[in-house]
Amino acid sequence: MDGEQELFYPHVAAFVEDRLVYLYCRRLGQQFVWCPEWYRHAEALSRLDSIWRAWEHLRLDPATGMSVWWRDHADPHMMALLDPDGPFAACRGQHSDYPIPPLPVEEPPAGLFFDQRQPNLRGI
Repeated sequence: MDGEQELFYPHVAAFVEDRLVYLYCRRLGQQFVWCPEWYRHAEALSRLDSIWRAWEHLRLDPATGMSVWWRDHADPHMMALLDPDGPFAACRGQHSDYPIPPLPVEEPPAGLFFDQRQPNLRGI
C-alpha cells in the first residue's frame, strides 16, 4: 500500500458491531430509535459507512483525531440516525418495511446543469 494506511476493520458492519454499538449505548424508545437491521436503510448505510471511514482515518491522529471524529462525524450522523423522525422511525425494536417515500423532485429545466465530469465544462 503506497502511502495508504491499512484498515483496522474490514468493512462497515464489523465497525458497527465491534465498536460503534458500544460507543453509543442509549436508552431506546421515544427519544432514540435504532434498527438492528441498519444495513437495510440506505441513509443509515451511507452515514455509518462515512462514520467508519472517518474513524479509520482519524484514529491515526494521536492528538485530536478522536475528538474531531466525535465532534465532526460520529455525533452529527448518529443524532440524525437515532432521531425519532430519522431513517429508523418505523423500526421500534425491530426492522420494519414501513414505506417511507423518497423526497419529491421535479425535473430541472433543460440546460440548467452541465455534466461536471466533462473536463472542458469545468469552471464555466
